Amino acid sequence: MNKNTPLNTGKNPDLKIEVAIIGAGTSGLYTAYRLVTEKKFKASDVQIFDMNNKLGGRLESVIMPGMNFWGELGGMRYLTSQQIVTTLIEGYVPKEDPNIRIPVLKDEMTPIPFPMGDPSKLLMYLRKDRCKQNAWDVAQKKGEKLATRYYLNNDDYGFSSDQLFNKIIYEVLMADTWVASTYGSKIIKGKDSEYDYSFELTSRDWDDIKPKLVYNFPNSPYDQRKVNDIGFWNLIKDQVSQEGYQFLANAGGYYSNTINWNSAEAFPYMVGDFSAGTIYKTIEEGYDSIAYAVANSYMEHEGACIWSENKLLTFTKDHHLADSYKYELIFLNLKTNTEWKVYANTIVLAMPRKSLELLDQNNFFFNTNKNSLLNENIRSVIMEPAFKILMGFEYPWWQNLGIDSGHSITDLPMRQCYYFGTDPQTDNSMLLGSYGDMETETFWKALTDDEVLFEVKPAKSASLRELHQLDKVQATKLMVNELMNQLRELHGDDVTIPDPYVTYFRDWTDEPFGAGYHAWKAGFSVENVMPYMRKPITDEQIHICGEAYSDQQGWVEGAFCEAEKMLNEYFGVDRPHWLSPDYYLGW
Repeated sequence: MNKNTPLNTGKNPDLKIEVAIIGAGTSGLYTAYRLVTEKKFKASDVQIFDMNNKLGGRLESVIMPGMNFWGELGGMRYLTSQQIVTTLIEGYVPKEDPNIRIPVLKDEMTPIPFPMGDPSKLLMYLRKDRCKQNAWDVAQKKGEKLATRYYLNNDDYGFSSDQLFNKIIYEVLMADTWVASTYGSKIIKGKDSEYDYSFELTSRDWDDIKPKLVYNFPNSPYDQRKVNDIGFWNLIKDQVSQEGYQFLANAGGYYSNTINWNSAEAFPYMVGDFSAGTIYKTIEEGYDSIAYAVANSYMEHEGACIWSENKLLTFTKDHHLADSYKYELIFLNLKTNTEWKVYANTIVLAMPRKSLELLDQNNFFFNTNKNSLLNENIRSVIMEPAFKILMGFEYPWWQNLGIDSGHSITDLPMRQCYYFGTDPQTDNSMLLGSYGDMETETFWKALTDDEVLFEVKPAKSASLRELHQLDKVQATKLMVNELMNQLRELHGDDVTIPDPYVTYFRDWTDEPFGAGYHAWKAGFSVENVMPYMRKPITDEQIHICGEAYSDQQGWVEGAFCEAEKMLNEYFGVDRPHWLSPDYYLGW
């Protein structure tokens, strides 16, 4: 797997091309790769520009000194049901010979399970009460209801957070008589247990349901409103009380799942990703390998170029080359701090919301007086902060608890920790020490602004010289001390937790990203906004694509699906032969 993709940090003033792709994240790289391999344009006519010095956008895999495996600071896994990302990584099986698997990209990637650990060992620490993650199942099998420190409604008492999310979604779906009569056979309340709910709805089914679903609870302030127009926090509180909401927000592990985002979009997201039977995988060579593999398949073609450390400032169509090239793009070359111009006939903004907002908002495209709908739709998604701290320890202290992988969950500001792995030669081990999101962000932000950084310490096969190369990415000393306090509280006094020898900190709220992932706001017609963003203004050849405006937000697959639909609709690119014709790409 080659991650030494050549990046051009220079400039080529007055470069003339057909398609300028802004953003070397997965949607931008995929767009370039597809346009060139489908021979829609020569590679010299499709160029990628990015202000960063690496590929992959919000994917970032790193190897810490003294370890022989990758840790993830950004996106870190995929679902086997996600067909584009799975096929690019694993290849496809041709109809004519089901015994072989043909790779799509030239770089080989090694798919491996993303272990979620043993819930009978992993911890849940809520309101200073510690239990194992399977404690609800254990109690239910005995015919008991697990007591927690949450005052839940009688009907909700004894449910785990996953089960309670499912119960809410079941109740709301089945209260709509149209949904119940049309899809009732696929919305199943468990025969064996009052806690079991299952949903056999396909993505197509959900897309039929989401715009029509009505909230049908006569005593509620939201009665007869479209579920699409109700915030998820509003709906959860209405169903299970504010105390029930607190339980779901805390025990679910992610505040971002329970913020006041679009309830209709939340439903399939919660039952698809956070339910039993979900199979996660990742890439042994680091999850950002998917970005480098796509980039390398584009770069194979003569004339291909990825311009890194080149920041788009603005674009205009009032220029002297108007007859032959539609747009003039002005870039700032960050190495030389000088501007240069590129001329193109099509622009693809493969960028999330914050990156779009950092562009010149007064140009003809973004100008709110001219294009108020575009302005409104750019803001149709909530920017969800996320930050991660990887920590290197000299031994896997969590194994004393019988834990080998997976994550523990708490309502402390650290929220979650993932036990990533151990180097068999050195015993050095990696922990994702905090997976902070939403309201915990301000807690950590105050500590990240401290000036004293964590001081690295030498460890087996990790010299001080190597470790000091990571000085710029160390968490602050104050942050690490606070996090160690929380790790010790989460795991209990009888577990000895040593100090780490190295850290690696990434805050995705930093510009130009602005967020780790995105969520649709309540009240927006997602079925209209998604296709709109792919070509916002009818007579302009300007497109927007990426995870932010997809129906799989937070996933690489969302970025790929939006790029694929854009290519099909506006570039005359057919669906690839390696992708099942039945695979549903969404609105």
